[in-house]
Amino acid sequence: MKALKNLDIDKVAAAIEADAGESLRGLRESLAEAKAGVSGVVHTPEDIAKRRRGRPMGSKAAQTKQPVKLRLDQDILTALRATGDGWQTRINDMLRASLILSGHLQTPR
Repeated sequence: MKALKNLDIDKVAAAIEADAGESLRGLRESLAEAKAGVSGVVHTPEDIAKRRRGRPMGSKAAQTKQPVKLRLDQDILTALRATGDGWQTRINDMLRASLILSGHLQTPR
């Protein structure tokens, strides 16, 4: 960036360290990289407009879970929900453990 070409690294580092009240390891190296433009990434309005909403393609887990409709007794459902957030995942874990113990599923994940 043009604004960083005339940057006095030692002067800026001294001001930052004085503000922090301590010496900061790697500060001068980071400032030198910023001055050289090594780690700076510029996002133009066009770049931002090109981005798509939602999850990027291909970032989903390789083995996804299947949605199912399951009818449970009220007391079972109440007890599971009472365990807090993630109760659906815990149901999956309980079913997996039960199937492994009964010999219906060979290998745990």
